[in-house]
Amino acid sequence: MEKIAFVMTLLPGQKQEYKKRHDEIWPELVAALKSAGVSDYSIFYEEKSNSLFAVLKRSDDHKMDELPLQPIVKKWWNYMSDIMLTNEDDSPVVNDLENVFHLD
Repeated sequence: MEKIAFVMTLLPGQKQEYKKRHDEIWPELVAALKSAGVSDYSIFYEEKSNSLFAVLKRSDDHKMDELPLQPIVKKWWNYMSDIMLTNEDDSPVVNDLENVFHLD
């Protein structure tokens, strides 16, 4: 099991809408994430910068690289594209974070 983290950016004034959409996350998307080996997935919000800090665990045999090819993921990206920074394909702009400290 590997833990990874990354940062995304929410557009100003969209915190409540972002939270609402995730409170109502589509079961098909949850199933796709779990099927890809994703677990223990959390997203935190930092107000000053509108940053979204995401951390998740993925299995050693994860298939996260295949998620962008799935229609449900593309549909979610499109759904979220009006409230966060995205790339041309509607995928969120993601900056990977390097783990520099860990304490169990």
